[in-house]
Amino acid sequence: MIKFQSVKNHIEKLDKKYLWHPFTQMKEWAEENHLIITEGRGSFLKDITGKWYIDGVSSIWVTVHGHRKKEINDAIKDQVDKISHSTLLGLTHPPAVILAEKLVKLVVARRAVPLRLNRVFYSDNGSTAVEIGLKMAFQYWRHKGIKSKKTFLSLNNGYHGDTIGAVSVGGVDLFHNIFSPLLFKTYKAPSPYCYRCEPGKELRSCRLYCLQAMEKIMHKHHKEIAALIIEPLVQGAGGMIVAPAGYLKQVRKLCSKYDILMIADEVATGFGRTGKMFACEHENVSPDILCIAKGITGGYLPLAATITTEEIYRAFLGEFRELKTFFHGHTYTGNQLACAAAIANIDLFKKEKTLQKMRKKIESLGKELDKIKEFQHVGDIRQKGFMAGIELVKNKKTKEPYPLEEKMGWKVCLRARENGLIIRPLGNVVVLMPPLSISQQELKSLVRITAEAVRVVTG
Repeated sequence: MIKFQSVKNHIEKLDKKYLWHPFTQMKEWAEENHLIITEGRGSFLKDITGKWYIDGVSSIWVTVHGHRKKEINDAIKDQVDKISHSTLLGLTHPPAVILAEKLVKLVVARRAVPLRLNRVFYSDNGSTAVEIGLKMAFQYWRHKGIKSKKTFLSLNNGYHGDTIGAVSVGGVDLFHNIFSPLLFKTYKAPSPYCYRCEPGKELRSCRLYCLQAMEKIMHKHHKEIAALIIEPLVQGAGGMIVAPAGYLKQVRKLCSKYDILMIADEVATGFGRTGKMFACEHENVSPDILCIAKGITGGYLPLAATITTEEIYRAFLGEFRELKTFFHGHTYTGNQLACAAAIANIDLFKKEKTLQKMRKKIESLGKELDKIKEFQHVGDIRQKGFMAGIELVKNKKTKEPYPLEEKMGWKVCLRARENGLIIRPLGNVVVLMPPLSISQQELKSLVRITAEAVRVVTG
């Protein structure tokens, strides 16, 4: 134990001296003791002292079949023995081609109304997948001779990544306000945040007022709007905001009515998180551009893809001198190791019947979360599949939120960590997003520890 403590202290010292962590106030970080992860197995992570924790947020929404999954491990090792990377600029390779076919078959064959998506453009994270989608939409209209369509429509509380383009279509003030002088102009529609409805309507009688507001923007500005970008069904980083039934389908109809491309950002919702492979399946919606990342490799390596229709793809075809080429690319685009991991990840869905097995677990998660609903300081619980958020409030009757400086979400998560569960908050919303492979018993433990933490911290 003394040896472990000595190593831990050394790592902490070096961390505080050299590292800058994402989404972290480093002044506070420098004053805290750190959790140092050294190993993973299944739904669990182990720290440097040997203590195990349930990975309650899938290592930030990426782990699908659990940590140290043999089939994915083997696929990566086999690929390393062949080659680890060569460029897709002017060359190609089997893993990128095989994965592209698998992705197209995934999005085309799984719904009553098939997606029309059949062209795959690789990148390495969700932000870049979105950036590519925005640039494709913009350039598509240029090639069509419609130069007025040069801005975008997105939602309040939307989050699409951290590059400047992705932030421009984002709507989480906490993250994005500071960068406002750098951003390009976009239009914002109300979020389908029923618990805190922006116009103050009630769900049973509102007739999806937020959609009416969206249509007003489209009606007035459709000649300027190249595309609408949306997180289908669940606005993740905005606070696990779950859209009401029928909302997504109506958004698709509005885009078609006003000749606006629809970009579905399934970076967080894709690969089974909502209970189907992609969230668009729930309402048989077919976007024009689909952005995927996070779970694509099962949580192993950075990879993303922007998948679009043949119509959009063909608008970029022409003679070299016409300069219709999509001038965008990344050094590690279509990296062999990442593609190999993604192929193994997709194959596991079928082999292990992952989505079928999730049905009972999703139902079980809902029943366990219902036990927390009546807590004095739980205002709302939102769940879609394995994406869940528990919104803490200071006053349940008035929905008064806890002040930011009280850090209630963080306090709940730190209490949960003491009891063997790693979760992270989004402000006052405690997020639960376990690996799809988690067992029923582990799922119950996850909610039980969370409930205890909420009860103790909120008093």
